[in-house]
Amino acid sequence: MCPGVESDVPGDCPKCGMALEPNPAWQGAADFYTCPMHPEVRQAGPGDCPKCGMPLELRTAEPAADEGGELRGMTRRLLVCAVLTLPVFIVAMAHLVPALAERSWVTGTVSRWMQFALSAPVVLWGGLPFFVRGWRSVITRNFNMWTLVATGVGAAFIASAAAMLVPGIFPHTMQHGGHVPVYFEAAAVIIVLVQLGQVLEMRARNQTGGAIRALLDLAPPVARRVRDGADTEIPLAEVAVGDLLRVRPGDKVPVDGIVEEGRSSVDESMITGESLPVEKQKGDHVTGGTVNGSGGFVMRAERIGRDTLLAQIVRLTGEARRSRAPIQALADKVSAVFVPVVFAAAVITFVVWLWFGPEPRLAHALVNAVSVLIIACPCALGLATPMSIMVGVGRGAQAGVLVKDAAALETLEHVTVLIVDKTGTLTEGKPAVLEVIAADGANADDLLACAASVEQSSEHPLAAAIVAAAKARNLPLTTVTAFASETGGGVSASVGGRAVLVGKIAFLESKGVSGFDAALDAKNVAPTILSARGLAGFDAAIVAKAGALEEVGRTVVFVAVDGRAAGFVAIADPIKESAAGAIAELRALGLKLHMLTGDNARTAAVVARKLGIDSFEAGATPASKVARVNALRKTGGTVVMAGDGINDAPALAAASVGIAMGTGTDVAMLSAGITLVKGDLRGIARAIRLSRATLRNIRQNLFFAFLYNAVGVPLAAGVLYPVFGWLLSPMIAGAAMSFSSVSVVANALRLRHTRLDA
Repeated sequence: MCPGVESDVPGDCPKCGMALEPNPAWQGAADFYTCPMHPEVRQAGPGDCPKCGMPLELRTAEPAADEGGELRGMTRRLLVCAVLTLPVFIVAMAHLVPALAERSWVTGTVSRWMQFALSAPVVLWGGLPFFVRGWRSVITRNFNMWTLVATGVGAAFIASAAAMLVPGIFPHTMQHGGHVPVYFEAAAVIIVLVQLGQVLEMRARNQTGGAIRALLDLAPPVARRVRDGADTEIPLAEVAVGDLLRVRPGDKVPVDGIVEEGRSSVDESMITGESLPVEKQKGDHVTGGTVNGSGGFVMRAERIGRDTLLAQIVRLTGEARRSRAPIQALADKVSAVFVPVVFAAAVITFVVWLWFGPEPRLAHALVNAVSVLIIACPCALGLATPMSIMVGVGRGAQAGVLVKDAAALETLEHVTVLIVDKTGTLTEGKPAVLEVIAADGANADDLLACAASVEQSSEHPLAAAIVAAAKARNLPLTTVTAFASETGGGVSASVGGRAVLVGKIAFLESKGVSGFDAALDAKNVAPTILSARGLAGFDAAIVAKAGALEEVGRTVVFVAVDGRAAGFVAIADPIKESAAGAIAELRALGLKLHMLTGDNARTAAVVARKLGIDSFEAGATPASKVARVNALRKTGGTVVMAGDGINDAPALAAASVGIAMGTGTDVAMLSAGITLVKGDLRGIARAIRLSRATLRNIRQNLFFAFLYNAVGVPLAAGVLYPVFGWLLSPMIAGAAMSFSSVSVVANALRLRHTRLDA
């Protein structure tokens, strides 16, 4: 145990190097700060990770109130530093224009002092956080990107400041135009570029925090407690286990509990992802955050606060959010080897020139060592990843693939398993009429028009599907009278003087519809999911048809006119037209497909069979989806989750990459690293091709960057001096550094023309 630092595993303190000891007081602690990349690092307060320099995040699921403060501070630094750096860059680069090369304002003393005055606050104030992280990486021996940035920027700025203030320490051969070259623009530009990368990363982190805030907003702020025959509105925090709570039509269910009286239909899409409402009556469980339909009921609170299912979803999303590794991990791993090599090269250069170099030895040793550090400054290395990501993200946006998290784009390259939600991802996500079956002597269009005329006064989602189907067929709807609705049963009305009933069999039977036959077996019709009762107004074939439709997940709504069975309407969530083609594309890319859905097994099996899904799991809950994602990840695969609902948010965050449908909920989009604007699965194939092209481009850029260092560092160290008498002055080192950056940028721009369609 070290003060303020805790680890899940034995080891040394990342701050002081002392062996860590267990801290019993920490066991079960809910609130502490941890690193997204190094979860073994724990700290009592906010700060930066001593291993990688990333800002530590609060472990609890709920985002901190001042979460955006760090982003605002870094954005402010970026804006100020960009304004100060622009004139420095323009003046420093003006000598490359032949007509301006000899102008005094370009090469004169005033120009040099202006560059020094403007770049000093950029480096000393704007870059202060990076120097702090770089220093920490040195004293803890966890070399990373911040070590490179601090070393490179520090070397460029200090050498330039020395050239301004004490030019006499530099040999005459290192002067150009009577002055020792300065590199203030290099130091300032590097700081601004690194700040830009930090701002983009912080925005991505805050957006994932927005997913948690959106989940928290699902819970209503107040509840209506029933006590002593009166209703009292109380804050949600004051609800206690056992309280009776009234839920009115259209209200959100406040907490998890059991219905004590009344009945209604509840939209549980946030939990199951299914668009069809669930009928609730006495004894049924209800979940906090779900939306009540047209009926009212009284419930008894069972789970409140952190124990509710909604709170568990929030917690799962928060934990998965913290587990995601940033794209900078690759650069940090490289830096762990590259930085010591650069330091060693600079030290060896200094020592060799100090012992064996020409007079003045100290000046030559200092200049050549600084040249090594300048030419090794991570301009190209720093640009290699963000430039490719920036261009790749823009190319993806043109194709309807919105990349929120750069790490997601990196990880997507290696995807092996794709998990898809059913509703809203493979299917349209809303009920639609698939078939209208009329009894003998009746017309299907007349049946649909009659049912839609009644249902246009209902608020039930199935009613909306029936009305939409009638309008799509341009059927005339009649104004009805005597409309009545029975929650969980159906609706009735008078249409043109005819009594029409629309709903379940039990509802029609309770209204005295004639034609029911208690002995369905006498018709030699096998019992179906409908029950052992049927409508005598139908022949056996129609009854069997209704049963077969329900067996494959269709919802059957029966219609009776003037007390006689007239037919039924079959409703379901249709498969998207683009789904089959998209699945074929994904298979061609080498992916295995697994479907998770909260729907029943019959419907899931039908969809999986039609689309050729490798495997599926029905009746999935948010927690079981996360468990499935984690289980697949433990097998060593890279798992991508595609979904669109609130219930998908934890799994989207837990997956190696989360992909949200743009037609889905805001919570899903906030939890995912990638969003498909059109909600089309073919966008996943585009995203994978984009990822592979971008990562290939990044590797090319890194190759250019390291090739430049492999050639430039020895030249800067003076290996050619004994043979040719050549020395690489800091000015040439700066030019070489600029060339490497230009080559990286030019290569990254090729991504704009990448083809993403098959």
